[in-house]
Amino acid sequence: MLYYAGVFLVIAIVAALFGFGGIAASAAGIAKILFYVFLIFALVSFILSLMRR
Repeated sequence: MLYYAGVFLVIAIVAALFGFGGIAASAAGIAKILFYVFLIFALVSFILSLMRR
């Protein structure tokens, strides 16, 4: 349990460095682009699976 607390502490420190460093805005833009790309991949995969049946 103490191991997980240490891991989450390190993750929180890294996230704080990114958030306070101004990288958050560019990371949010990249996340939006990746969201739409993977949404398109999921829809295409779903449609292809329906066509194979």
